[in-house]
Amino acid sequence: MQFHLNGFRSGDPAISAALPGADQKAQEIDVLIVGCGPAGLTLAAQLSAFPEISVRITERKPGPLEVGQADGIACRSVEMFEAFGFAERVTKEGYWVNEVAFWRPGNDGALHRADRIQDVEHDLSEMPHVILNQARVHDFYLEIMRNSPRRLTPDYSRELVELTESGDADYPMRATFNCLDGTGTESIRARYVVGCDGARSTVRASMGHALKGESARQLWGVMDVLPVTDFPDIRLKAAIQSADQGSVLIIPREGGYMVRMYIELDELHGDERAADRDVSAEMLIAKAQAILAPYALEVKEVAWWSAYEIGQRVCDAFDDVPEDERGSRSPHVFIAGDACHTHSPKAGQGMNVSMADTFNLGWKLAAVLRGRAAPALLDTYSEERRAKAKELIDFDRDMARLFSAKPKDAAEAAQFQRYFKQHGRYTAGVETRYDASLITGGTEHQALAAGQLVGKRFHSAPVVRLADAKPMQLGHAFKADGRWRVLAFAPEGDSGQPGGAIAQLCDALAPVIAGFTPKGADPDSLIDLRAVFQTLHREVRLEALPAALLPKKGKHGLTDYEKVFCPAPNGPDIFDLRGIDRARGALLVLRPDQYVAQVLPLDAVNEISKFLNGFLLPA
Repeated sequence: MQFHLNGFRSGDPAISAALPGADQKAQEIDVLIVGCGPAGLTLAAQLSAFPEISVRITERKPGPLEVGQADGIACRSVEMFEAFGFAERVTKEGYWVNEVAFWRPGNDGALHRADRIQDVEHDLSEMPHVILNQARVHDFYLEIMRNSPRRLTPDYSRELVELTESGDADYPMRATFNCLDGTGTESIRARYVVGCDGARSTVRASMGHALKGESARQLWGVMDVLPVTDFPDIRLKAAIQSADQGSVLIIPREGGYMVRMYIELDELHGDERAADRDVSAEMLIAKAQAILAPYALEVKEVAWWSAYEIGQRVCDAFDDVPEDERGSRSPHVFIAGDACHTHSPKAGQGMNVSMADTFNLGWKLAAVLRGRAAPALLDTYSEERRAKAKELIDFDRDMARLFSAKPKDAAEAAQFQRYFKQHGRYTAGVETRYDASLITGGTEHQALAAGQLVGKRFHSAPVVRLADAKPMQLGHAFKADGRWRVLAFAPEGDSGQPGGAIAQLCDALAPVIAGFTPKGADPDSLIDLRAVFQTLHREVRLEALPAALLPKKGKHGLTDYEKVFCPAPNGPDIFDLRGIDRARGALLVLRPDQYVAQVLPLDAVNEISKFLNGFLLPA
């Protein structure tokens, strides 16, 4: 964490100095976010990093979430939390999903453990798969927002009743709210509106879109309980398929005692809905006891429970631009999370995919609003995230079908287990890959960095920071601050000396970066250049490095010493781990959401310039 750049300031460095009038609620703003779920708060927290952007976030409920429905946090989401600065708190509080047990009937029909496997394969991510109450994730985002220069806080008890065009070119959208706290109505005009308002989204309805898909007509129950049981795997994630009573998925919760159970109930018939079955907590307990028999289950307390119908639905588009008008006008209304895709909860993807939606959108909105990028950048949100939602729907449909299957024999019962193993990377959240587009290049030079796939998230690895010899994960240097990264991996024998490949790159790239950097801004404020050498850190001469890797910043012209890294001295070596070509090195361009946009040769400065000119605006 860096601070004191523009002068010494005591106190908690996570709390920014407040802007004058930070607590005022303007009626004309840059971004209006409707909904305080994971998607809305991820977006609000990201936008709060930019003091020049005015944001309001509204919520129909009277206050913050206290008990969340979602709890599974994928490895990729924890990586994202590191970019926001609270991954350590999540991993400290959360239950770590280390292994998964599979139970099914043996030849005698009795329940037995068929297998026990590692949940996340080795080196899939430096972060674990964890279980933590959604409300705690909300707490961490709300703290970031409160600590930002604008001291952003949600407007609770606000029900959106109408979203229309205002006729104002500067603030083209008008939102009208009922104030459920009895203070009347409120009208807000905004440049952009983002609907994170759930499956019954008013924002989506105002756009004329609808969720489309089918229901599996299968009823499930879910409950968080404090149990007393002799079932041996109660503190492991466990998938249990009984002979004739259905299935249950056990997810241990944080704290060491509480357990979540997803319990298969009966099929729905005709026009039946979940509410028609009069499901109760007692019914769920009885069903869980029948599935787990002969193991005993006594529930001492039910913290929360619900019943739901499995269904998979996705919206046709995630913004307000009709396809036949794409390219001729820019979007001003977006939807994210459950507002544009819904599915069953057992694969643990709902909260994770929703947060990924707005992590994708946030930096794009910020770039356009700050005058750094052309509005065409905003078209990539619907394009990229709808494709990922469709993948999720297909995955979830297969997972739900297999979990509810009634196996005829052991081989058929093992099909679900094989599917789980095959799709472990997907459930970890690291399989997302964006297609070639305005902001994602091709794979012509992929061999230079075989383990950093274009279109996929940057796969972190251990390094040592040169200036202070700090061992760290390289990916943890990339924060949710809206900056592009250019990451240069040096060829063998290059330690940054004059005339070397890295020095030549720095000299050639400096005017390109300067051409996009606003006058008076820090040289890395938009495009952040960093380097990784093959030489061990004690053998690299910091004073011989190119000036671009020791940039002068802030009002005092202080040197930023955190741009250069070396391999971990005791291994594993990042060049070997991520398949970096040792002889030629490699140049990676990383998007602000940490996805690899380009893999190029170190001398491909013209290619970088052409790529960036496709969407960034000259200073």
